[in-house]
Amino acid sequence: MNQRQLALVAASFVAIFYAANFSIAKNVMPHYIKPFGFILFRVTGAGLLFWLVGLFGPKEKIARKHYPRILGAAFFGMALNMLAFFYGLNLTTPINAAVMMVTAPMITLLLAVIFLNEKLQWHRILGLLIGLSGTLLMIIYGKGNLATAPNPALGNFLIFVNAASFACYLVIVKKLTTLYHPFTFIKWMYLLGILMVLPFGLNQVLEMPFSEIPLSGYLSIAYVVVFVTFGTYLLNIFAIKILKPTTVAVFIYFQPLLTTLFAVVLGTDSIDIVKIIAAILIFAGVYLVSQKQLKFKV
Repeated sequence: MNQRQLALVAASFVAIFYAANFSIAKNVMPHYIKPFGFILFRVTGAGLLFWLVGLFGPKEKIARKHYPRILGAAFFGMALNMLAFFYGLNLTTPINAAVMMVTAPMITLLLAVIFLNEKLQWHRILGLLIGLSGTLLMIIYGKGNLATAPNPALGNFLIFVNAASFACYLVIVKKLTTLYHPFTFIKWMYLLGILMVLPFGLNQVLEMPFSEIPLSGYLSIAYVVVFVTFGTYLLNIFAIKILKPTTVAVFIYFQPLLTTLFAVVLGTDSIDIVKIIAAILIFAGVYLVSQKQLKFKV
């Protein structure tokens, strides 16, 4: 395999790990651990893994002028991204959340137009409008079981915030991947991330009923830390280094399908007409956004 093919495989595994996360995380949250406490576990655990692995990585010095970019990547890629995602997932359903995540490529395009000089053509503008209509439909009318999704509207909106934050992260971190080895800056990014989420999650960690959490609960937490956080960020950094941010964002398309399969099999969610219509609109919008040129034959 060449570098591009390996990058595409890496991005594919990211989509798989994230898709399973919607249902696996939902199984332990908020019963055994609240959203912000989960985030503190996630960032701290993955941060320790990155610092440990980083001991065997290259010894590069980061230029002082690049620390603000690392700070921005930590805020958008971990703090805001994860806090919005887990709190939103706590309020909505796995399938709703996965559909909302698909809006990330549209936001990434807007940021790429502003900061990376991507062209914004008429069909991309139409795609943004269609995708936005699906997003609003899901936020306003997306429902779920009140026992597992107490506030779907707010939850769906927070997942949209998560998607926007992830899009910002992809654009910000792109330059860092061209200047440094991933382990050089990602460990510092996680250290900053821990400091950012600590005030939100510390009390919730201290409130956890550790003796009541079953083995399956601890395995779910371990999956989120090792695969969904450490694994995906490592694979994402490698993919972003080889591919464009907009290409990496495209792999989010797979998440609703994979998440639906996981959610239905695990019994954490079900399908309804609003989810189907919203998904069709968002996918149609993302398809138009992802096309560099669109030609019609007469």
